[in-house]
Amino acid sequence: MQFLLTLSRKIDSANDKIGSALSWALLAAVLICAGNALVRYSVNHSSNGWMEVQWYLYSAVFLLAAPYTLRRNEHVRIDVIAGRFSKRTQVWLDLFGFVFFLMPMAGLILYLGTPYAINAFTRQEMSSNAGGLIEWPAKILIPLGFALLVLQGISEIIKRVGYLRGLVDASAFDKQSKTPQEEIDAIKLANHDKLTQHTSGEQA
Repeated sequence: MQFLLTLSRKIDSANDKIGSALSWALLAAVLICAGNALVRYSVNHSSNGWMEVQWYLYSAVFLLAAPYTLRRNEHVRIDVIAGRFSKRTQVWLDLFGFVFFLMPMAGLILYLGTPYAINAFTRQEMSSNAGGLIEWPAKILIPLGFALLVLQGISEIIKRVGYLRGLVDASAFDKQSKTPQEEIDAIKLANHDKLTQHTSGEQA
């Protein structure tokens, strides 16, 4: 089990690094999108190549950040019912979802997407748009993204099993970001502290 937990930590670390790096891809996509719009409306000129770069970057963020999202337990879920159960029951529900839904879905797309991407690379597929780019890098993102998702799914299963066996703390897979209400409470607390400090300074 210790070997599996070590493997899980390495997968988590890899997807954390990829997720952090993708923030720059998102920034680049936003800047390119804004630049395309400014050029189009200011000098009435556009480039299919730059537009496709923008699409490729968005595709990379969407596909490669999915494992990072799963790692941080930030994926969309409905906790109206599950939230009423004990933590141990919630972990069992997570395991059921990972084993019977996530892994088969991700594995199937990986299986079907790999020959699709290899074929695009072998044929050196190009965009049909004038001035367009090569397409195979975007298509390779499909098996790459789902391979990383399968690995992260394995990591999440290992951590849940470790928790059930008393070897892993729930903090290893609990949601890491604050809820909207927690964000509001934090802002209120910070404002209250500033007001208190300001009042204390005036009294002094």
